[in-house]
Amino acid sequence: MLSLKYAIIGCGRISPNHIAAALENGLEITALCDIVIENMDDKIVKFELSEETKKYTDYKTMLKEVKPDLVAICTESGLHGNIALDCIEEGCNLIIEKPITLSIEEADKIIEKAKQKNVKVCACHQNRFNKSVQKIREAVDKNRFGKLFYGTAHIRWNRGYEYYSRAKWRGTWEQDGGALMNQCIHNIDLLRWMMGDEITEVVGMTDNLSHDYIEAEDLGIALVRFANGSYGIIEGTTDIYPQNLEETLYIFGEKGTVKAGGQSVNLIEEWQFADLLDDPNEVKAKYHENPPNVYGFGHVPLYADVMDAIKNDRQPYVTAEDGKRALELVLAIYKSAAEGKSVKLPLEKCSTMDFKGRFDK
Repeated sequence: MLSLKYAIIGCGRISPNHIAAALENGLEITALCDIVIENMDDKIVKFELSEETKKYTDYKTMLKEVKPDLVAICTESGLHGNIALDCIEEGCNLIIEKPITLSIEEADKIIEKAKQKNVKVCACHQNRFNKSVQKIREAVDKNRFGKLFYGTAHIRWNRGYEYYSRAKWRGTWEQDGGALMNQCIHNIDLLRWMMGDEITEVVGMTDNLSHDYIEAEDLGIALVRFANGSYGIIEGTTDIYPQNLEETLYIFGEKGTVKAGGQSVNLIEEWQFADLLDDPNEVKAKYHENPPNVYGFGHVPLYADVMDAIKNDRQPYVTAEDGKRALELVLAIYKSAAEGKSVKLPLEKCSTMDFKGRFDK
């Protein structure tokens, strides 16, 4: 067992998934950091952490005193960049909650600094570890689809006033972005990953239809042209009445059709391939998970992978570059929607702050 000192910065809504995954993988939780002391106290009680677990309201002090080997950054998204750069400077390996940051420039700085300091940085796109997603990726890698035609990502969820009122940073351009950046980026990441990663052009439309108390979008629709000649369709919203409906990923090719659905693309609902290498019903039964919430079960294997990457000095399964690619696609949709024209990739510079005031009445 690799002995690593672990710390988490940000003890809000997503932190229990990280703490549980850390404990499941035998990590020593040495410190918690949050500007709200009650958030840390709550997690210490909930997970029965040691009385020796240190609490900090200043992460820079924590880094100096604890010197953790692995840090999870789970703060509001707009703080990810600066915290990550400070952690890397201190030699910490990182797991950064999605999105990796809110600007292309900051993402590039994280990637470059991590190389300089030889630390591992993982973007927390845990749905890549879903059993269903791993099975689909295997089919892509083995070219079972033949020529890829197009893929679609649908995120039809509900978020209301209560959700946004619990944390004032949500829905702001400075600290969050809208539905695409917060709720939809996991499936957007999967679509880009499955369809070949490299994108040439994006056309997007966004709007704020029913959330006049947030700055950013609650609906985003986009068309994506991939460099390999395939296409993508993205539909993401937090306007669905009365509750979350579905998150689905479709992949269509000349020799295969796949649909993953469920709360967090954790079920295979369609599985048809011309090669007949497996029985569709058996695949649907075997690659079927029923998580208690939209976060799924992916954090535990993601943590295991990062620990192994540190031990064996390799890149994590989900890299900082992967995090940048998901971020870039969302920002490209924002840019296309704001400018009313298609956007070519790669993006050299772009930030959520470029769109401040977009939906002001």
